[in-house]
Amino acid sequence: MAFRLPVRRAVASGRRYLSSAQSAAAASNLSHEAQQSIARDAALPNPDPTEDSASAAMVKEHQKYMLATYARPPPVFVKGDGSYLYDLENRKYLDFTSGIAVNGLGHCDPGMANIIADQAKTLWHASNLYYNPWTGALSQLLVEKTLESGAMHDASTVFVCNSGSEANEAAIKFSRKTGKVLDPSGAKHEIVSFHQSFHGRTMGSLSATPNPKYQEPFSPMLPGFKYGTYNDVAAINELVTEKTCGVIIEPIQGEGGVNVATDDFLIALAKRCREVGAVLVYDEIQCGMSRTGSFWAHGHLPKEAHPDIITTAKALGNGFPIGATIVNNNVSEKIKIGDHGTTFGGNPMACRLAHYVVSRLADPELQKGVADKSVALKKRFDQLRERFPDLISEVRGKGLILGLQLSQDPTPIIKAARERGLLIISAGTNTLRFVPPLTITAEEIESGLNILEQAIESTR
Repeated sequence: MAFRLPVRRAVASGRRYLSSAQSAAAASNLSHEAQQSIARDAALPNPDPTEDSASAAMVKEHQKYMLATYARPPPVFVKGDGSYLYDLENRKYLDFTSGIAVNGLGHCDPGMANIIADQAKTLWHASNLYYNPWTGALSQLLVEKTLESGAMHDASTVFVCNSGSEANEAAIKFSRKTGKVLDPSGAKHEIVSFHQSFHGRTMGSLSATPNPKYQEPFSPMLPGFKYGTYNDVAAINELVTEKTCGVIIEPIQGEGGVNVATDDFLIALAKRCREVGAVLVYDEIQCGMSRTGSFWAHGHLPKEAHPDIITTAKALGNGFPIGATIVNNNVSEKIKIGDHGTTFGGNPMACRLAHYVVSRLADPELQKGVADKSVALKKRFDQLRERFPDLISEVRGKGLILGLQLSQDPTPIIKAARERGLLIISAGTNTLRFVPPLTITAEEIESGLNILEQAIESTR
């Protein structure tokens, strides 16, 4: 179906191309409420589409066929370009969400478009029954770039799948298998994760996500999962025991509120895992792929704090579905043919695209740019905190995964920003989350932060 970007409807936008006399006459026939609505919309560059808009008509037509698992705002996005999205009403939005930390290279990267066109005419899928050139090439590149970055010093092999949840499911299964090899009785089967974490929606990854909102509708969870307190060093020895086969943790919790694990905590956690023979899994699905300014968020840690497994997805495909589970020899030697599989994982299209993305994101110049842009964002965030001390209590995060902790529900600010042309999202409890494209420019950052300040002002 081809979409056309229509001219905004006059009533929907509140902008009629009439003379002042005609406008006054028309306004006099409207109710006070309607006049207020039109005046408000006229004052906003991107007022949300109204109920009589083309966007609303499309949503109404489609919504009855779509299972209601998301509450979405009114805009219907039909086009992307770099750091911007465009909706059906031809409104332009600066995107500080990048598809929830997915579009690290921005929207509709030209290099990816060329690869898709070429590979679509070459080979898309042949199944894992056979070799293809790109699954192995991507696996090799991920291992090499991981080693070069100073992260996971013993990275060895890769399992390629289709999403972050699948990557974490693989990590959970590999941890369980390792536990079975070390203790065939099955006693070593417990998986440890942490409160405020998010590891996915499938039953294994959901069982590692101790959030009642996600778990309760589908309980009981899988047995054998234990939950600890993030950054609580003193509790580690009691939490991770001889029964523990695996520990999964986000070095930076994205969905949980952009919470950063302390180095001391990760070092102590890794030490305990070695003591009891547990597999240590770093879920870098949101914070990896250079989002913090280094290829992996844990890359600055000493070797003794490196994981046995890294899981990745999101930015790995820049919007094309793909995930990967990177393992060391300690784990890979325990996984045998037939232990795990995937129908679509490792297909040539996804792997060729991811190979291109990894090559781009591993560029030291891009990573330096992420660090520089982070400084600019944090400086403005600190200024906002000084200006609105009753609203903003803390700035958290690294690189271009940052959070503003608010004292109230951020929904009104998110809406006000959207109607002024900026897309932002929330996380955790009353946290504004900022995960823009890594390729965003300094000028775009400045523009977005000006809009954010206006949005906050409008809700005061």
